Amino acid sequence: MNKQTTWVKLRNVCDTTSGGTPSRDVAAYYGGDIPWVKSGELLDGLITDTEEKITKAALASSSAKLFPAGTLLIALYGATVGRLGILGIDATTNQAVCGITPNEQLDRDFLFYYLLKQREKLIDSRTGGAQPNINQEIIRELDIPLPPLTEQKRIASLLARADRLRQLRRTAHDLSDSVLQSVFLEMFGKYLNKIECLFGDVLEIPLTNGFFEKNDKYGKGNPIVWVDNLYHTNIIDTTYLRRVQVSQKDLGKYEVLEGDLLFTRSSLVAEGVGRANIVPRLNEITMFESHVIRARVDKKKINPFYALGLFRSQFGNSEMMKRAKTATMTTIGQDTLYEFPCPLPPLNLQEEFAGVVRRVESLRGRMGESTREVEGLFESLLAEAFSA
Repeated sequence: MNKQTTWVKLRNVCDTTSGGTPSRDVAAYYGGDIPWVKSGELLDGLITDTEEKITKAALASSSAKLFPAGTLLIALYGATVGRLGILGIDATTNQAVCGITPNEQLDRDFLFYYLLKQREKLIDSRTGGAQPNINQEIIRELDIPLPPLTEQKRIASLLARADRLRQLRRTAHDLSDSVLQSVFLEMFGKYLNKIECLFGDVLEIPLTNGFFEKNDKYGKGNPIVWVDNLYHTNIIDTTYLRRVQVSQKDLGKYEVLEGDLLFTRSSLVAEGVGRANIVPRLNEITMFESHVIRARVDKKKINPFYALGLFRSQFGNSEMMKRAKTATMTTIGQDTLYEFPCPLPPLNLQEEFAGVVRRVESLRGRMGESTREVEGLFESLLAEAFSA
């Protein structure tokens, strides 16, 4: 920052408002033509469409608010805390999203990158349980640098150019997920209407909910898979897991093994619940936390990678949402998984799909090094741009 930079509270230079969710019990509120953004759709970029749309009646009868194109959005809840988006369309949001409108003293894109830099600080300020949240007051009380407007625009332009490289890498990552879903549908689409058993019929051991410990007990000990670790890959990245010390009894009860499937039990946003992921080969005893359900399948009946593809498919998402419970947050229980319809194609075909998943993940691993270099460059520029 240059010598002309002053510091202000965000509330002094921005208006903030959160959205709302129309009642799911009123069918007439959904399926309209008004875009409705959920926090899982905030991906640190431009938003030009939404998964769901609401009606004018929903807008009039709920706390949902219509934000104009250009509004800066930030996620407040759970695993998505701190994620950002910029509306490319007029849209409403749910209550997990806060809309921010800067005044004439503050460039929106400059603020976007500053909030990106502050994400870890925001995550550290969360309050609550295993999926703690931030609120508008925390956002409003953030200290914001305010160099001259021309300097703000120069910094934002420089960071935007570096960010484009980063986004290209992420697009390649997302495409690999789309490829896997297409391959799954091509290989198994004809089996999805032939439900021969339930998921509970192919388990080796009963489903288990994970280990609970207070946040202040984490630090040293054995690695533990948190709900946040289940969102970003097909195979869990165990490189930077949190750690906690537990008894030998709990180690045995809550240990995960290679090929175990882990599912998110709850989420403040519907698309986050029932998210499946698979445990890779491990170098030390690893556990899983209380907002996660562990499933260990009988590999003589079902390949775990096929099961992962099933739960992540459009068929799987639809079946999961039919069984999820929605109140203050969306949840599933063990019964949801036990009763999940489970088509069983020939095992050799399942294993062929598993090979495809492994090859895709291997390719993503090789892409990972160059991606980390690009991310490192962007983070360095971000740090330099907002250094005191």
